[in-house]
Amino acid sequence: MKPATLSDRTNKGGLNNVKTNTTYKNYANYMKKIGILFGQERSFPEAFVKRVNELAGKDIRAEFVSIDKIFQSEPLGYAVIIDRISQDVPFYRAALKNAAMTGTAVINNPFWWSADEKFFNNALAVKLGVPVPKTALIPSYDQPDDTTDKSFSNLAFPMDWDGIFKYTGFPAYMKPFDGGGWKEVYKLHDKEDFFDKHSQTKQTVMMLQEEIIFDEYFRCYCIGGKYVKIMQYEPRNPAHLRYAVDKAPSSEKLLQTIHDYVLLLNQYLGYDFNTVEFAVRDGIPYAIDFCNPAPDAEVTSVGQENFDWVVEASAKYAIERALAHVDGQDNLTWGEYVRTAANGNPLIGKAKPAAKVKADAKPAAAAKTPVKKAAAKAPAKAKKASTAKK
Repeated sequence: MKPATLSDRTNKGGLNNVKTNTTYKNYANYMKKIGILFGQERSFPEAFVKRVNELAGKDIRAEFVSIDKIFQSEPLGYAVIIDRISQDVPFYRAALKNAAMTGTAVINNPFWWSADEKFFNNALAVKLGVPVPKTALIPSYDQPDDTTDKSFSNLAFPMDWDGIFKYTGFPAYMKPFDGGGWKEVYKLHDKEDFFDKHSQTKQTVMMLQEEIIFDEYFRCYCIGGKYVKIMQYEPRNPAHLRYAVDKAPSSEKLLQTIHDYVLLLNQYLGYDFNTVEFAVRDGIPYAIDFCNPAPDAEVTSVGQENFDWVVEASAKYAIERALAHVDGQDNLTWGEYVRTAANGNPLIGKAKPAAKVKADAKPAAAAKTPVKKAAAKAPAKAKKASTAKK
């Protein structure tokens, strides 16, 4: 017996020409499936699947992704997959690229995510007119495997350390150019401190970044390049209190500027699910960190209010993408940076104008986000230290 929702369906849900004697088992072949791929987290994947299935009706269903084999150019059977873990599991990243090639809308685009890194993000922000800290790229301290001194024939030795230090100033932060999760982040007070810490970074390429002493700090979810949640955040608090901010934002104008910057950055980068962090100094919001395509969404970390928002927004957006999914074509999101390059257009001015909406920046529930300061790594042709910061 067919589900009641099959009566007189059009192609809108991909269910045209379904005969009245279709069994439920066969009907499942016509359903749009939304999957979520995740690791150790539990609260967000479970709430996401539950909310999608509450909102979507009978033509779409959500579930945890299940993989028992991957064959080249064969689909996994999902219209949409939310990726929360492939950055840590190369097998998953390769599987998602294969799924994307067969038509799955993978959130976030695994090809762009594989190519992107934080130093590029900063360079792009400068071109877009979004304020960012002064940042320099620093080669790794140790040489990469399978290289020799001759591999670095184009790298000056010694590097212009005085010029680099003058550019960023001290105190400064050193961090991996493509890292995350506050891993291998160092606060540096002078050049001696830099050389000491850089010598501990091994083969990790680093960044040295100006310190922004801030009056306010915000962490912002962006879903689908259009849904924005501005959260007050205090990274200097203990982990469980980082979203507990007592004072209100300084102005609506500041919130609107942050809102517009969030959309601009995500539309150019092409991320469907990301967070952007801003440190506000003298009324100017500096984008500190905006390459977080698998941002923390655990309820114990972000608090109930923020958790409810991200579950709702991501569920709605996943359903939108499932409804827009077309078999046999590329269903990925490609940002304005890639689009302008592919079309031979100028970089600036191609992102959609940010909608004038009132930004939501209510203080959030207590957070619990671990911040780890580990050792950093970096390669170089030199035996002297190089520099990098957060």
